[in-house]
Amino acid sequence: MAAFEAMGGTPCASAADVGTGAELVFLMVMNGDQARAATLAAGGLTETLAPGAILVLTATIKPREARDLAKAWAGTGWRLIDSPVSGGRPGAEGGTLTLMVAATDDTFTDADPALQSIAGNIHRVGAEFGDGQTVKACLQSLIGSIFTGAFEATALAAKAGVPGQVLYDVFSTSAAGCGITKAAIGTVIDRTFDGTGSHINTMHKDLTIALDLAMELGVPLFTAGTAMQLFQAGRTKHPDGDNQSVARITEDIIGTGLHR
Repeated sequence: MAAFEAMGGTPCASAADVGTGAELVFLMVMNGDQARAATLAAGGLTETLAPGAILVLTATIKPREARDLAKAWAGTGWRLIDSPVSGGRPGAEGGTLTLMVAATDDTFTDADPALQSIAGNIHRVGAEFGDGQTVKACLQSLIGSIFTGAFEATALAAKAGVPGQVLYDVFSTSAAGCGITKAAIGTVIDRTFDGTGSHINTMHKDLTIALDLAMELGVPLFTAGTAMQLFQAGRTKHPDGDNQSVARITEDIIGTGLHR
């Protein structure tokens, strides 16, 4: 909050304070219960955010939770945008997040300047509240799987005696060298398992959302299901760690880890 104020922001003591006089509010919390509390509970946005204001849900929650919230907010007169984000802490700090926006045309047009201020890429993925969350669930099923695949590759390389820098250089310039792969391998070979801004609980939560949607729709997600269990193991053994703590599960089994 002190850093926010130093950059020109106005600290507020409650969600209701945020809503006072606001034309647009970004709602970025961890889960659906927090989104409900920040808006509907005592001290929430419903006490102050005026009809006609735009509420942008940028948190990642279950699609059905988003739809239920839209019904709960129906009497407020707010204009709603469902827009989960991707890009992690670097994207947030740099204003280069990828947005998955579901909104009506007029609401999207009015919110566009605010959305542009935080985004590098804005994708219109639908008009119904919850459409953005559905796309984000699909995305996270892939990202979680890439993470765990990269972590297993580092364990294999470590046991085979491949230097970490060699693995990073080859993978980074190969067809597999996406940002997630680079981040996963880079943090492992630097032995940086926390403090990166990507807490293990967040990815675990997102994978459970993807699997919940898959169960609802009857879609088997074999790889994402395994990834979720690996993240479950990681957060059980390293509850304060970041995503790359999952690599330590296999490292503990084989008795070695990859270093730069």
